[in-house]
Amino acid sequence: MSLIRSFEREGDWLFRKRSYIPLVLFVLVIPFVFTTDYVVISPTLRTALSYVAFAISAFGFAIRMYAVGTAARGTSGRNTGDQVADALNTTGMYSMVRHPLYLGNYLIWIGIVAYALNPYFIIIVTLLYWLYYERIMLAEEMHLTRSYGDKYLSWASSVPAFIPSLKLFKPAVIPMSWKTVLTREENGVLAAVISFFYVDTLIDVRVVGEPIVTTTELAVLGATVLIVLVIRILKKKTSLLWEEGR
Repeated sequence: MSLIRSFEREGDWLFRKRSYIPLVLFVLVIPFVFTTDYVVISPTLRTALSYVAFAISAFGFAIRMYAVGTAARGTSGRNTGDQVADALNTTGMYSMVRHPLYLGNYLIWIGIVAYALNPYFIIIVTLLYWLYYERIMLAEEMHLTRSYGDKYLSWASSVPAFIPSLKLFKPAVIPMSWKTVLTREENGVLAAVISFFYVDTLIDVRVVGEPIVTTTELAVLGATVLIVLVIRILKKKTSLLWEEGR
């Protein structure tokens, strides 16, 4: 088997298993938190860095939401299982970067990772992310090349893979659908909130020896869980969040 074919098969397998990655990070963060000296970081700086971490993750979600909310059903931006490409996205986020969803994922994760305030953890997760998603991006691009040939290759040759080029931006041809965003991103938002809560709890245990759960934290976590449950019920029991072609 050729090396590129081997990488493609690995990418297809990793694509299907990518939802388990947060579980790995839940374990990986523990030694980094418990080897970080939080006492030397002033409370003011720690608070400021925490807000920066939140902002990074929020920016990642903004990228994902725009990409998902302007993608038609059956396109490269709407597949969740195997590779699907009934249509090719080349406008909106896809006019600036070939893999906006993976860029959004990276920013979401790195925001959570940065919340642990350990620079080595940020570097290691960045390297692991690249090694993991490099295979997935290769597999996706091979699939799109077979599906669209020169049309895809022409677009891909002028659009960067991971670092967006703002000068290439073209408005999305499909209107933004917040219903689609709600039905596609609710699990990711819940996972991010739980992850921040988890890392914060670990830091509390490291600094003061026990978890400290504030009213604000409980309110944010509770509200997120409630909203996600409502969205899931509406998806399953009603057609309120359904849109034709999405």
